Order: sequence, then C-alpha cells, then structure tokens
Amino acid sequence: MTDLTPERTIVLLKAAVNGGRSQTERPTVPVTASEIAADTLAVLAAGADVVHFHVRTPDGGQTIRPEALAEVLSAIRAVAPDAVVGTTTGLWTCSGPEERYRLVESWEALPDFASVAFSEEDAARTAELVVARGMVLESAVWTMDDVPALLASPTLHDNVRILVEPLEEEPEAAVAAARAMAARIRAAGVTAPILYHGDGPTVWPLVRAAIEDGHETRVGFEDGTDLPDGTDAPDNAALVRAARALAVG
Repeated sequence: MTDLTPERTIVLLKAAVNGGRSQTERPTVPVTASEIAADTLAVLAAGADVVHFHVRTPDGGQTIRPEALAEVLSAIRAVAPDAVVGTTTGLWTCSGPEERYRLVESWEALPDFASVAFSEEDAARTAELVVARGMVLESAVWTMDDVPALLASPTLHDNVRILVEPLEEEPEAAVAAARAMAARIRAAGVTAPILYHGDGPTVWPLVRAAIEDGHETRVGFEDGTDLPDGTDAPDNAALVRAARALAVG
C-alpha cells in the first residue's frame, strides 16, 4: 500500500546563534568572535543550513561597525570557510538610519547575506545598498503594516528569502499572523522562499507551522532558549537538533 502521508521536512533551517542575549541568561551564548566561530561549526554539524549572528561589543551590546564585523567574519572563515553566514542591519546597532547606511557602506569584509527589517525607517534604501554591495538580501516583516513597504521596495525580487517575524506573544495568534502575512506576500506574486520564526513561547509553534506550510524556519538563542518540551537548551546545537527531530517525527 502506498503511503500518501505528506513528507514532513524543513526546507531550510537557519541558526540564529546570539542576537542580544547575554551569557548571564545562558552561559553558552556565543558573544566573542572565537565563540561565534566555534558555534557556527557546531550548529552546522547539528543540521543548520545557514547561520545568522549579531556582532557583540565587550559591554554586551550589538554593533555593525566594520572592524568588529570583520573580526567575527575572519574567525568564522578560519574554521568554516564554506559556511553561509549573515548578520543584521538593525537600527538598534547604531544611532539611526544615516549612520546605518554609512556603516554598511564602509563594510570591507562582507557576510554572505544581510537582513533588513521593513518595520524600520529607511529600510528600502538599506536593502538597495546590501544588494549593490554584492551581498544576498533577506527582508523581514514583523506586522501586516510592514508588508506594503516590502512589496513596494525596488529590491523585492532580489531577496533570497522573506523573513516573517510576528510580534504576537500568544502562539495561535502568532501562527495566524505569520500565515496572513505570507498569504499577502504570495498574493502579490512574490516567489522567494518565506521563513517563519518566533520569539520565546512562539518559537516552536512557528517552527511547526513552517514545516506544515512548506516554509523555511529558524531556531537559536536569539529567539528562545527552551527545547520543545520546555526544558533548557544547553546550547544552540541542541536547538537545531530539536528542530530537525520535529520534522522527522
């Protein structure tokens, strides 16, 4: 008898290894260049396809300054030269849109991809800069209000993926919001892959929804520190293995 059950799979799994999370909350959060490099190796071995990191400052902050980014990329390339890695362009890493533009323009060492949130001021111009500089673009939407700006952006069809990052804290509401944003994006003719991801209590419901809907997804300490059963994850690699297990099981 032929098994007609749809295959459960993760189209692409991204590991978001740190974000702004501190080592006080989780001692294994990678913050230094060498820690981020080592964690990149670990999550790739655990089953991640690509890795997203935030460059951290000694005081625990985040930055997109070129010299700091170059240090992290050099450390990664030294141990994982074929890894596909990207970083943020979030406005919280600098003083505002003009400084962000100047900093991204001054990057000498380039990540493979960079993320631009269309909830932020001057997102379209930053996205154009990312593409012009030869990086692969990811554009993110957080609410339905962000979608029109994304759809109007000159770089819409340059995206390697569209990140759908609902802000709702209740899992069912977050899944519904993600699906509504994805439907509107698809209705506009966008064919780029869509990635769902959540935060805290919505991480695993959105991973499951991504698997069900045939979309990409992500896990990692940036988004949440718990395994699907609610226990503490010892490290990012454990979160990646848990996501892969959900698809299999």
